[in-house]
Amino acid sequence: MKKIILSLCGLFIVSLFCGYAQDSTPTDLPKVKVTESEKTLNTQWQGKRVAFLGDSMTDKRRVGTTCVYWEYLTELMGIEPFVYGINGNQWDGIYKQAVKLKEEKGSDVDAILIFAGTNDYNSSLALGEFFDESMKKAYRNGSDMMLKYRTPIMNDTTFCGRINKAMSFLKNNFPQQQIILLTPIHRGYAKFNEKNVQPDENFSNKKGLFIDSYVDALKQASTNWAVPLIDLYSISGLYPLADAQIQYFHNAKTDKLHPNAAGDYRLAKTIQYQLLSLPSTFTTPAN
Repeated sequence: MKKIILSLCGLFIVSLFCGYAQDSTPTDLPKVKVTESEKTLNTQWQGKRVAFLGDSMTDKRRVGTTCVYWEYLTELMGIEPFVYGINGNQWDGIYKQAVKLKEEKGSDVDAILIFAGTNDYNSSLALGEFFDESMKKAYRNGSDMMLKYRTPIMNDTTFCGRINKAMSFLKNNFPQQQIILLTPIHRGYAKFNEKNVQPDENFSNKKGLFIDSYVDALKQASTNWAVPLIDLYSISGLYPLADAQIQYFHNAKTDKLHPNAAGDYRLAKTIQYQLLSLPSTFTTPAN
């Protein structure tokens, strides 16, 4: 009888553990081991000084993960990372990070990657417009005429205005550096505390806008400012709304927003192969 009771207790404990394992993603998933065969070290990116601007997904404090994507990229590609990402930052914070980068490194950097926009969506920031149009006199084909003229809008109160402000600073202060935009990834549900509960991306923000609108704005910014864009929203494969994808995110119950170490590895691998198709810098070699 005693053995039967002990066996039943054992089965009960195992069933509890198994139920927990099915419902929860480990919050401290270990770093994925990078193999020698997947490294691409002898490329244009080896030894290059790369600045990373962004939010919690770039922050050196490793929010939700034990290894951030740029740490994997360092191992995979042999880059030297300079990390300025700050948890919670929006695109007005990207401008401040860019100013700090200039103050600390001057022009001693080869490339700049910017991974931001999800917090602007979550805060219900107005999208705004990239340009203001007016009529202006121009000399064309031998005579003066009035033509439509557009001026980039730069402010801290709209998403497009913030992007323009940051990109104008970067383009003017880092003219020989490779500047690359990264779109946000898809958003799952997160509950960080009772006053910070974030619905998944199937809900609009308080402006009635979906995350797609902010992703599309970044794609347009890539065109406007003549910089490459790595569309992680489309090509990373990370989709927290699918139950089977929870293996790539921090916690199945409280944080399907931040990738875990496996998710960051997947991000890094996606970025790695996109970077291989791009120049790492535009600095003219010395004769």
